[in-house]
Amino acid sequence: MNQSEVLDVFRQSGALLEGHFILSSGLRSPVFLQKARVFMHPDRTEKLCKALAAKIRETGIEFDIVVSPALGGLIPGYETARHLGVPALWVEREGGAFRLRRFDLEPGTRVLVVEDIVSTGLSSRETIETLRALGAEVVAVACLIDRSAGEADCGAPLIALADYKVPAYPDDQLPPELAAIPPVKPGSRNLA
Repeated sequence: MNQSEVLDVFRQSGALLEGHFILSSGLRSPVFLQKARVFMHPDRTEKLCKALAAKIRETGIEFDIVVSPALGGLIPGYETARHLGVPALWVEREGGAFRLRRFDLEPGTRVLVVEDIVSTGLSSRETIETLRALGAEVVAVACLIDRSAGEADCGAPLIALADYKVPAYPDDQLPPELAAIPPVKPGSRNLA
């Protein structure tokens, strides 16, 4: 799948939103990719994750398992792992920090982190930090869409099914047209 085909799946799902959005990173953007609207369609999710799995295989990277950050990475992590034929685990927030709560991980396990959408790479870095503290070897990060078009620091090499550069601004540096629209926070990070 190329970038246009990936974005078409988001458009068909009503998941490419325009307005004023507060991203999980705290940055503001005129575009939000509401992946939940894609993930509610198993056939569309399978199409994207099967293509991501193929792209991962092309790299020749060797790994034992997939680990994803909850909540957003759970579905694409599972579905991509299914196409790769490896187990899918996840980290989840407890007390504000990621933990691998439900699983054991042997030191030296080669891990591929699978994300939904990368903007700044923060969730990836936090996931990698958690896994490395357990002795895992994180070999790469993979995602459906890289909103930074290669600029984000994920803490490991990034494999993206599509790059889609979308502007993002600190809240004190908004362009006037964005500042004129009330912001919406559609993501899940920091929900009470």
